[in-house]
Amino acid sequence: MLIAVITISDRCSQGLMADTAGPAVALLVNREWPRAEMRTTLLADDEKAIELEICALVEQEAALILTVGGTGMGPRDRTPEATRRVIEREAPGLAEAMRAKGAERNQFAWLSRGVAGLRANTLIVNLPGSKRGAEESLEAILPLLRHALEVAAGTEFHP
Repeated sequence: MLIAVITISDRCSQGLMADTAGPAVALLVNREWPRAEMRTTLLADDEKAIELEICALVEQEAALILTVGGTGMGPRDRTPEATRRVIEREAPGLAEAMRAKGAERNQFAWLSRGVAGLRANTLIVNLPGSKRGAEESLEAILPLLRHALEVAAGTEFHP
């Protein structure tokens, strides 16, 4: 199974800041799926590049793509827009669960604009760009992801 983590950050891609959120997400995913093939990528906040990377990973039959960053209110935060253009079916409950869990500790979690959805059999989820926000968001939905991936792949049915 192929799982990809795409960090989206102008500052990290320019070498002005170290990416801590992407590796933290990859570590959590690796703990859950230790046999999965992991791919990590670092991109600038560029909508077209995000779209192209997601589509390329779907073509490679990635089961799960987690984007990290670009979900805020800043003028260059465009990850949800890029993701919406490539997904075929939205999974709003995942984004709602992440925001609800994050808001328990930080009211600003409600400002996250991340989305989740499917393109073909690939589940794509936008996580916040901060290390803590990304970890907490992923931990909020991690119990749901195995079942979601199995259903999306057609190997399990709803109980």
